[in-house]
Amino acid sequence: MKKFWIGLFALIALLLVAPIVAAQENDPVTDDDVNRVANQLYCPVCENIPLSSCATQACTQWRGTIREKLEAGWDEQQIKDYFVSQYGERVLAEPRSEGFTLLVWVIPPLAVIVGAFVVWQFLRRAARPTQAAPEATPATSDPYVARLEQELERRR
Repeated sequence: MKKFWIGLFALIALLLVAPIVAAQENDPVTDDDVNRVANQLYCPVCENIPLSSCATQACTQWRGTIREKLEAGWDEQQIKDYFVSQYGERVLAEPRSEGFTLLVWVIPPLAVIVGAFVVWQFLRRAARPTQAAPEATPATSDPYVARLEQELERRR
């Protein structure tokens, strides 16, 4: 009977300790995890400051929100979507490549390609040999031919 009570006590202790051990096995959310997400977001209040380095009280609260969402099992994309739904597209450090913001991704490479083509055309034309001026014809003693040459030169 004594073995039964020891076994029962061990089973109860195991059932009580198992959730604690399981909770400790999950990696806690670190500051690096929070900053990895916060670096992808800009402060909605301050201008052009990443959420991870902004010192305002609001940003501290938003980093706390990120920590809570990560602890709840949210992934980075879900957290970014949450902030976009709250504050708009301007909070994203990197604009989405869809819709109107697709132009942000398309125009710069296109401008580089067009610029390179223009420079190539300019250099190609600049490298062409220039046409030499026609040699002057020897002066003749005939006044009619000399006057004709002068008229032709004026018309060129």
